[in-house]
Amino acid sequence: MSDATIKALQEALSATPENQPLRRLLAETLLGAGQFSEAIEVCRQGLSRAPDLALEMLLAESFRRAGRNSESLVVLEALCRRPEAPATAHLSRARLLTADDVQAARAAYRRALELDEALVDPELAARLGVSGEKWRDADERVPAGDAPRNAVPRMMERPQTAFADVGGMESVKDQIQKKIIYPLRNPEIYKAYGKKIGGGILMYGPPGCGKTHLARATAGEVHAGFIAVGISDVLNMWIGESERNLRALFDQARENAPCVLFFDEVDALGASRTDMRQSAGRQLINQFLSELDGIDGNNDGILVLAATNAPWHLDPAFRRPGRFDRIILVPPPDELAREAILRIHLRGKPAGEVDYAALARKTKDFSGADLTACIDGAIEELLEESMSRGVPQPLNTKNLLHAIKRHRPTTKEWFATARNYALFSNQGGHYDEILEYLKLK
Repeated sequence: MSDATIKALQEALSATPENQPLRRLLAETLLGAGQFSEAIEVCRQGLSRAPDLALEMLLAESFRRAGRNSESLVVLEALCRRPEAPATAHLSRARLLTADDVQAARAAYRRALELDEALVDPELAARLGVSGEKWRDADERVPAGDAPRNAVPRMMERPQTAFADVGGMESVKDQIQKKIIYPLRNPEIYKAYGKKIGGGILMYGPPGCGKTHLARATAGEVHAGFIAVGISDVLNMWIGESERNLRALFDQARENAPCVLFFDEVDALGASRTDMRQSAGRQLINQFLSELDGIDGNNDGILVLAATNAPWHLDPAFRRPGRFDRIILVPPPDELAREAILRIHLRGKPAGEVDYAALARKTKDFSGADLTACIDGAIEELLEESMSRGVPQPLNTKNLLHAIKRHRPTTKEWFATARNYALFSNQGGHYDEILEYLKLK
């Protein structure tokens, strides 16, 4: 496509910025011309105006073709959680996950074929080891009575990490202090008012901003046990086994109270029931809600923390008082927090003169994971020189600034999606914190 055509499309879009079909055409044209960065920017601008499935797919493809696979995967992960996601989104996600998570890639490929059988990809199927496999829904498999019942309790940790080891997030820490830590340290006062010790907090925000680290530090702060629960610890192909696994985890926490039970990516276990086609997922959610309510067991001293990058996909019943009755946005660290995080992560590493304040100023919108990636990038640059000299070379401000310049903050994609939900799907004001953070309220 000629530059003249692209320029004409850009001028037309400038005159009619609300014309989303024209924006999609421009993005496709830029993508076809190999102008990936320009295509990304056009998609971002369109998504900042209104949700658009086609633009999200174009954004993911632009990232992929630009070699930015992790950012492409972030877009696809958010897209594939929505019931209206096209089959091609699941197929693209499967292709990106093949090298790192075969099980998740198989599930994504299966979902793509459920939506559109014409998307069969023999080469991808062979790489995933599912060539010729006939998939069936879990409800059609062996009855529950024939299922193995050998659930193994999760290993319980005793974290040594405390709030002092978590850089920034003072507002989030304060809310956790009031909801969880003060009741444990002053049980007699809370019991005098008939208040139970325990409860649930849902943390949401961009990936890599320290939700898991904060949950572990909460357990360390009160010297409680800590059980980290992943999707694979609960979900099982056999009917009824997922519910039993969930019950076993809560029972384990009750037996070891005080205990922090942490569910990462909780939206995968508690997705909205209105989006589900099968009864198995609904039964698991009902079991989850029952355990949170303590219907069949005493939850006193059980601290349930959960984290998600997509709270809009969580079933509304989880937000009812007594369950996850406090929902906290965990935003990217501010400047002071970024400085604290850099100091924590450079602790114990060979470092010379480092201007932490200057580094913090240059890393606006960076998550904690982004900062860690920058430090790792700077270390990799020094490794060759260190190997040739035989001694570790110290990190300095220049090394770190160079690594920062090459890294793009990963939180912006999340906020582009979150902004649309906060503006157009914010019944009840659940996402007001997002609007306040973006200064839109």
